[in-house]
Amino acid sequence: MFLDDFGVIIPAYNEKEHIANVILSLKKIFPPGNIVIVDDGSGDGTAETARLTGVVVIEHPENRGKGAALRSGFEYFNHKTDIRGVFTLDADGQHDPSEISGFIERFNEAGTDILIGNRMDSTENMPLVRKLTNRFTSMVISRRAGCRIEDSQSGYRLIKNSLLARIDLVTEHFETESEILIKAGRDGATIGSVPISTIYATEESKINPLRDTIRFLKLVTKSFFW
Repeated sequence: MFLDDFGVIIPAYNEKEHIANVILSLKKIFPPGNIVIVDDGSGDGTAETARLTGVVVIEHPENRGKGAALRSGFEYFNHKTDIRGVFTLDADGQHDPSEISGFIERFNEAGTDILIGNRMDSTENMPLVRKLTNRFTSMVISRRAGCRIEDSQSGYRLIKNSLLARIDLVTEHFETESEILIKAGRDGATIGSVPISTIYATEESKINPLRDTIRFLKLVTKSFFW
């Protein structure tokens, strides 16, 4: 049975190697028209590969950032009243689509506005620097959002479509995922978590430690004036 009332957004930048397998896994769960790939200015044929699978493809002419890609996906679903929630997944295969059922079960039971895939109970495969960074940023975001968030940097999420429609996002890079949590928490949204696997293979992180840390700190500073 397809999840007709849920959508999924996958921001992708130079992910031709992984994107087809990720999409094929998702097509077992979602109708093709509910799967949106946002190609963020890739130069390796990611968009063409995704389009061959029959899903929706949105293309950015140039690389704008993960946040900008997510925002394009959110805008696509913004006025679709038949969509109750929107999943976000990474394009590199780090997020296991088989774990979507856990999100749906919790979403239906608790009515939570945002569910985040929590990797912090299973960190054996997580690089130490990632583990420390995730714990620090989660602590900071929890304080700014006004609720406990265990894994603020996880991109595996389920968000109520009605919530997305009322959050005004302004960032365009990796800090967008933190911006969502801060603004949602301060808007009174309920934020919960679902345990997920910690999967790392040969993929390379696109995060620039210095640049994206500065962007994160700027976001946190600005949040005091919202």
